[in-house]
Amino acid sequence: MIAASLNGAFGRAGVMLMLGASVFGALAVLYGIRKGDTKLLKQSPRYAWLAFGGILLACVMMQRALITRDFSLAYVQQVGSADTPALYNFAAMWSALEGSILLWALVLAGFTAAVAWRFRKNTDDPLVGWALIVMFVITAFFAMISLGPADPFANGAVGVTSGPGPNPLLQNHILVLFHPPILYLGFVGFTVPFAFAIAALVTGRLGEGWLLETRRWALFSWAFLTIGILLGGWWSYEVLGWGGVWAWDPVENASLLPWLTGTAYIHSVLVQERRGMLRVWNLSLLVATFSLTILGTFLTRSGVIESVHAFGDGPVGAWFLAFFGLIVVVSLGLIAWRGDRLRSPGAIDSPLSREGAFLANNVLFTVFTFVVLLGTIFPLLVEALDDRRTIVGAPYFDRLTMPIGLVLLFLMGVAPVLPWRKASGELLRTRLFWPAWCGVAALVFSVLVGADGWAPLIAFGLAGFAAGAALRQLVLATRRQGWRGLVGRANGGMIVHLGVIMIAVALAASNSFTHSATLELEQGEVAEWGGHTFELESVTVEINDAESERALKANVILDGENIYEPAITTYLNQGVTVGTPSVRTGFTKDVYLTLEPGAEPGGTVAVIRVFVKPMILWLWVGGAVMAIGTVLAAFPGKRRRATDPVSALIATPDLIASAARNDAPLAAGADDD
Repeated sequence: MIAASLNGAFGRAGVMLMLGASVFGALAVLYGIRKGDTKLLKQSPRYAWLAFGGILLACVMMQRALITRDFSLAYVQQVGSADTPALYNFAAMWSALEGSILLWALVLAGFTAAVAWRFRKNTDDPLVGWALIVMFVITAFFAMISLGPADPFANGAVGVTSGPGPNPLLQNHILVLFHPPILYLGFVGFTVPFAFAIAALVTGRLGEGWLLETRRWALFSWAFLTIGILLGGWWSYEVLGWGGVWAWDPVENASLLPWLTGTAYIHSVLVQERRGMLRVWNLSLLVATFSLTILGTFLTRSGVIESVHAFGDGPVGAWFLAFFGLIVVVSLGLIAWRGDRLRSPGAIDSPLSREGAFLANNVLFTVFTFVVLLGTIFPLLVEALDDRRTIVGAPYFDRLTMPIGLVLLFLMGVAPVLPWRKASGELLRTRLFWPAWCGVAALVFSVLVGADGWAPLIAFGLAGFAAGAALRQLVLATRRQGWRGLVGRANGGMIVHLGVIMIAVALAASNSFTHSATLELEQGEVAEWGGHTFELESVTVEINDAESERALKANVILDGENIYEPAITTYLNQGVTVGTPSVRTGFTKDVYLTLEPGAEPGGTVAVIRVFVKPMILWLWVGGAVMAIGTVLAAFPGKRRRATDPVSALIATPDLIASAARNDAPLAAGADDD
């Protein structure tokens, strides 16, 4: 009981320390800015580090409670179990509502402490000060959630000595250890550029200087969000047994929405840095990205949607919805207040220019976001207004997003070859020659290997076109600078584009050419289907050492070679049964097996569902390529002029804009003229 009280008491004390440090930090910085108290402002990082120390203590106490099976806490009663393996017991901290908020608060406080450390020598700059105030306020909000409606250290019922453990779907694959934390790094990371955007609006420092320092924060946050989404797709593919990676589930959409606006921002900000244009666009995209992370948190933690990914009913919905509304109102009010000063010093000279392509990119991503957002919240609006349930399914999303995706692929091929300001017809003919031929070659190859249907063929052709444009720029860069030419935003971005193209091709192929069948296998007989053979060797039962899991397995010999074991697993503590697929992954296609109900241990008959899915492996390869490209894009290229972004933050607005335009990160080569 002493250990139990220590876990709860110290954990709650850590959250209270986070709340107190955040509130006093925000007030101290605000007072220091108003009074010009440099000494007080210099001490502001201490509040951020104190807040991080508090929430770190709380998380350590929660892990200690889970490891020691401290069933005096209601949260441990909900997700803890003596039978849960150690790795999944560790991940149990973020397997339910209260713990997921605790993890979010830890990541948020970590980013706040990192910003405070990064700008520890510039805390007397009002821009940095206001950014810290914004982050302190957001941190305080999450601390209040963890102290109030989502308290992970609340006392549980007396006398409980065991729990059911985490949701069975969250303890049968190693990706549960990585997918949520990486996704949260992406979600929360966008708080940093959002905070600096609000600070720029408050201080009137609306030049391009703040963009220079937040560029890498936004880029790496986007990368973490991208990887988190892909890991979620991989988890879905390996665990849920339906054979797909993306189902337009509301919780999946909640992660996609900020990714769409964040991707638009990553592209659009180039125009502001180079030409001082699209300032309102960029501020609005940052506000939208951060706001959508809060909206997604509301959707997944309020109980308003039903999803295998959601956390169920929770008392935090009204809090997050009110916070979302406050963010939108304040942000748009600040943008309207600074409207006159946000006017761009330049204008788009021609639609056939790089800035014209980026503007079109913004419009398409905005439309894409609206389509997904409407399809996600429309059932909620119907239920609230008309008291009836409705479903917006995959056909709606596929039909409306497919044309947008194809046009984005086209822009990925055109934009890299366009110069700034204006392109001539002769220049376009020269630069598009090889990309066009790559597109034709990809289309011909697709037809030769048996692809059909207008949508996938257009997708394959445009993918070849976009890949040709990216490869052309990379070849130019490496000719001039060797392998060092791959480093830099533009050329790293081209590698990211190649990863996106791989994913687009893999999705088009798997969605269009997946074949499936239900086969009844009898022991000793060989069934043939889809160019493969299947033979049932046996039906067996396995029970784990803790006697908490019972797996009924069909041992299937695939193509006369290896044995694959699709199973139906029953988690005895929860009384829940889930299917466990078995997958043979190949370079060109996967063979995906699931066991249908009805098989008996020691029986001679089993019914299996078979999916043959082309090019799934390239989804994960494309994600790895995107990660590599992001790292390369985060560092300056050889020809970039060395500047100190932190110094730019305290320069005059005119000097900031000038420095930003001169430091525009372009790829080396003639295409950047």
